[in-house]
Amino acid sequence: MSSYVSLLIFLYVVNISDKSFGEMFTSVMKNVILSLILIGIYNEPSATIANPIVAFKLVKRLKSEWMNVVHSNEAEENIDALREGYRRMEGSLPMLEDVQGAAQGLMRLQDVYDLHVEGLVRGHFQQITNGDAVDIYKPPVSDTLSGDDCFLVGKVAYDLEDYYHSVQWFEEAVRLFRGTEWSPENEGTLEDALDHLAFSHFKTGNISYALSLSQELLLHDPVNSRVHFNVEKYKKLLDDSPPVTNQSLVLKRPDSTYLRTRNVYEKLCQTKGSQISFHTVLVIQTMLFCDFFTNGNPGLLLQPIKRELISLHPYLVLFHNFVTRAEAKSIREYAVPGLRRSVVASGVNQSTAEYRISKSAWLKESPHGVVGKVDRRITMVTGLNVQPPYAEYLQVVNYGIGGHYEPHFDHATSDSSPLYRLKTGNRVATFMIYLSSVEAGGYTAFIYANFSVPVVENGALFWWNLHRNGQGNVDTLHAGCPVIVGDKWVANKWVHEYGQEFQHRCSLNPEE
Repeated sequence: MSSYVSLLIFLYVVNISDKSFGEMFTSVMKNVILSLILIGIYNEPSATIANPIVAFKLVKRLKSEWMNVVHSNEAEENIDALREGYRRMEGSLPMLEDVQGAAQGLMRLQDVYDLHVEGLVRGHFQQITNGDAVDIYKPPVSDTLSGDDCFLVGKVAYDLEDYYHSVQWFEEAVRLFRGTEWSPENEGTLEDALDHLAFSHFKTGNISYALSLSQELLLHDPVNSRVHFNVEKYKKLLDDSPPVTNQSLVLKRPDSTYLRTRNVYEKLCQTKGSQISFHTVLVIQTMLFCDFFTNGNPGLLLQPIKRELISLHPYLVLFHNFVTRAEAKSIREYAVPGLRRSVVASGVNQSTAEYRISKSAWLKESPHGVVGKVDRRITMVTGLNVQPPYAEYLQVVNYGIGGHYEPHFDHATSDSSPLYRLKTGNRVATFMIYLSSVEAGGYTAFIYANFSVPVVENGALFWWNLHRNGQGNVDTLHAGCPVIVGDKWVANKWVHEYGQEFQHRCSLNPEE
């Protein structure tokens, strides 16, 4: 982020003497500067902006509105220096896919947390409960979305033929465009929003509203032959078909074709803790405990670690203060240069997927001071051999705007999985370290076990992925819920079967 600030300062200095350019620059970039200032409100000034509304607007402006400045006809005597400065910084600025990803992140937050779109536009994170808007999180500073911002989000959905979302976001774009004058900074117009909204309503079956919007569009663009054709088509459809009731026109979110556990997953993301009955909770809680744990290791005798047993089935432990804040920061910084879009196993290959949105890096130089220290600490508390090839290198993951990982298993569920290329067996255990805190969201939800765990800064979760007989434990199906506000960093250490023969012995009972 410091590179963005440097570019702002550069642009200001080289053009400070040109009044007309200075006015234009101030007008175009004032919201970018405000967004940068807002970074200081959150704990990590150098991290991704915590508030997704602010982050989306900044990504959008750094992608599109720099071009308004760079290719302006004003300040001709400085334009070469300006464009050269832009060329030097272009590689570190957001691209179109970043803007589209940020827009999809907002829609993902809208879905998983059942957020009210009108509230999001006003900078509020709200759900509609019994007809009233209820805040689920109040950011320290709110920022609003413009009509053009809403148009861009709607356009991303529209291009994906996702008319459920495009209708809602284009509705807000039209509402806001109607109340303001068009700005040359905007990529969309009222006419564009009306046009896209009309077709979106047509695709969702609301033909009468599509007709009304198209007729309104003709008032602004009376010679548009395509819109005239649409008006006639909509009239004919209404004449040939019986009118539909208002109840049947309620927008319905499309069913998921691949996520059978979506409802449970989203409920767990919204509600921290167990979702089971109160009586069952009382029985289980009598078996759970917290203690100071040494695991019989001499390295922990003088400074035992705080252990909290979260669940028995699956066995899940939270180690509090597993790393220090300085160690977490060092690991994050060490990972940044290697961050790439996260992939998932797909048959014998690995590829990106919409159900896993994050960036990750593998820290393959285990002798690095902090990484080696963390590996040794994991061995002390688990008793497992975590050195490659018996465990994978430490993976560091960052979740940006709406970043998430939908329900999945860490262990391989197919013999063709690329995990077996290591020839060290399946992933017997997972050790996940929280390298940051978040303001809201980002829980780890265990779907079939029906509970979720919040992000605990500097803490670490440990669980067994396999039963002692080597079969996968279905109760470990888990998900990383989208982060509402904040910047979530985790480090994963996956331990394989081979190399643990004497540390994690098989049971005499083949059913265990």
